[in-house]
Amino acid sequence: MTAHETTSGYNVRLLVSCPDKKGLIAAISSFIAMHDGNILSADQYVSDAGRFFMRLEIEGEGFGLEREEFAGAFAPLARRQGMRWRVSHTDAPRKMAILVSRYDHCLIDLLWRWDAGELAAEIPLVVSNHPDLALRAEVYGIPYHHMPVTKANKAEQEAAVLELLAEHEVDLVVLARYMQVLTPAFVGAYPDRIVNIHHSFLPAFVGADPYQRAHERGVKVIGATAHYVTEDLDAGPIIHQDVSHVTHRDTVEDLVRLGRDIERRVLARAVRWHLEDRILVDGNRTVVFE
Repeated sequence: MTAHETTSGYNVRLLVSCPDKKGLIAAISSFIAMHDGNILSADQYVSDAGRFFMRLEIEGEGFGLEREEFAGAFAPLARRQGMRWRVSHTDAPRKMAILVSRYDHCLIDLLWRWDAGELAAEIPLVVSNHPDLALRAEVYGIPYHHMPVTKANKAEQEAAVLELLAEHEVDLVVLARYMQVLTPAFVGAYPDRIVNIHHSFLPAFVGADPYQRAHERGVKVIGATAHYVTEDLDAGPIIHQDVSHVTHRDTVEDLVRLGRDIERRVLARAVRWHLEDRILVDGNRTVVFE
């Protein structure tokens, strides 16, 4: 659902992680059944470290718990089982801000998918450290904020961006080729809620100019990686990756062209999975229920 669409019904999404033990699925299912809930989908996974992960989608119509009642009702079960959990509702789309520099391919793709109804979010603003892409956002009626950044004003610029995001109650920040390294203060404001696209198949070619370095290395596969941003450069939990085969005949320009196509689809999938509550972070890894 996009910002300009509405729906009369809704579903409830529940994400859970906790130490694995017998009876967890039965306990959660029984809780839902006890409140007349109809489970539409359920996915679960147990990691090698013995941690249990689950994603449930529950039909909103007929469910015996109003949205403001769910947390209080579920909390006792969660405490007994040592759960980390969160709940969301499909008729309350998140607010997503896009940060971009001069490369437009990821921005254009995200805005097109949003307008086509593929991304269930509101996009209240696009922020850029360059003025170049203003028309790309404004054609969709989305305000574009040009906020230049230099080494001298980086702290002030980031503080201003964070203030703007808070003003618009932004839930998710997407770096659509935003060519700036975020400070720990910025990252700390949105833990596991900043999605970045890196134009390389991480952990290979971290940092700048990965296509040039890939060409020099003579790689036969190039890729792109969508990940959550942490304080460590390009080292956050990986959400999605994809690759394309290349040959010795491909120039750096060929790699860039092929890579941009990979970047678009990898970032779009990662953003959609986040918006649909399909990702649980497990340390520096993710569990993704596609």
